[in-house]
Amino acid sequence: MVNLEWYRTFKSVYKNGNFSLAAKELFISQPAVSQQIAMLEAHVGYTLFNRKSKGVEPTEYAKLLNNLIIEALNRLENVENGFGMKAFNANRLISVGISKHLFSSIGSSLISKFDFIDFSFYEDETLFDLVNTKKLDFAVVTKKYDTFDTIQKKLGEMKQIIVGSMNIDVSGFKAKVKSKDFLEAEQWLNEQKWYSHDSGIPHVKLFWLHAFNKKRPSMVPNYIIPSEYEMLDIVSKNTGIAVVWDVNAKFFIENKKLQLVWNSKQMPSTEVFLLSGKNDNFNNAFQEMEEELKKLLA
Repeated sequence: MVNLEWYRTFKSVYKNGNFSLAAKELFISQPAVSQQIAMLEAHVGYTLFNRKSKGVEPTEYAKLLNNLIIEALNRLENVENGFGMKAFNANRLISVGISKHLFSSIGSSLISKFDFIDFSFYEDETLFDLVNTKKLDFAVVTKKYDTFDTIQKKLGEMKQIIVGSMNIDVSGFKAKVKSKDFLEAEQWLNEQKWYSHDSGIPHVKLFWLHAFNKKRPSMVPNYIIPSEYEMLDIVSKNTGIAVVWDVNAKFFIENKKLQLVWNSKQMPSTEVFLLSGKNDNFNNAFQEMEEELKKLLA
């Protein structure tokens, strides 16, 4: 019996002319693509693709097969998507992708608005690919994408700041910043205990680049905790400082669990966007999500 997935894989390989690109589009391994094409070729009794140095080329029978199945396959996929939308409307089950570092402050705010959410943690490029290929319904990203197949709305802005535990005396440091004695200010920062969510300290390097016009800070992190929000909680219970997103630190600062050490005017803001595939069934959910997240980032 023929497997529908064979035809879906055939359609992707035919369109992309490459097994690797088809595997990426279908979110399966390249060996799985090769196996499914081999099974389909065995089923129909013809070679469908000729392997070349760069990708594959469809045979004449592949061109005939594509003409025969493409409309039917598209109709079937539309029916399948239609059933998916009915399930969405009935249960309000939505899939949302977001960076793990922004989940606790931004993603968790959606829980009060929706009864069913399937969260996934990825970085921007992967989130875009997942939404663009309809593997995710929505994503919160920090990059603007030029695409015709997705909807993207700006939610607001966030900025990197330096925060510290409440038991640190920062008055001397703030006086150095106010007097623009940045050499002494940097020296004070280097003497502190540092927390980071990444051993490569990308946030700290970016802050140093804008605040001190230096590509590399001389400090090294004392503690590496791979989730920014969890890291903030740890800093609040111990002694030290960290470069973090202001939206993540907001709760801790307002509740006097952490103090703002430096909000440098040289540090630029980063835009935050809500991303979704073009689908009328998602319009209401998109609007609700957009309104909720805009309030948070206002």
